Amino acid sequence: MTLEKTRSPGMLASEIARLYAAALQRALQPWGLSPGQFQALAELWIEDGLTQRQLAARLGVEQPTMANTLGRMERDNLVARKPHPEDGRSQQIWLTEGARSLQLPATAAALAADELVAAGLPLAERELFLSMLGRVVSNLRLA
Repeated sequence: MTLEKTRSPGMLASEIARLYAAALQRALQPWGLSPGQFQALAELWIEDGLTQRQLAARLGVEQPTMANTLGRMERDNLVARKPHPEDGRSQQIWLTEGARSLQLPATAAALAADELVAAGLPLAERELFLSMLGRVVSNLRLA
């Protein structure tokens, strides 16, 4: 039995993820952001003041990974941690003005990287591709 890389959904998805991560890294580089930092910022741009646990859950990452990312973001003055008013064991993560000022250019950079993924696909195929990817993600979340 042989696994053909070009016929394996998992191998192709892995290759897409690797190439997209590299494209996103390049696109975000002018703003000094990593893809992980951008993802955290994107969640905080939607809802500021989340806890580390909430951010980790929304991004699907482990707590230690989120702690490291937030540590770098705090060092780079992108976020500030403040005690949670209702839970003394938790801290809320708040955007700084510097992080807020990055929303438009960093989002534009991420959208440019997204465009690379579906470049050359006609609109109907692009919509089908996105629909199929969504179903694949749902399948894997249920597994």
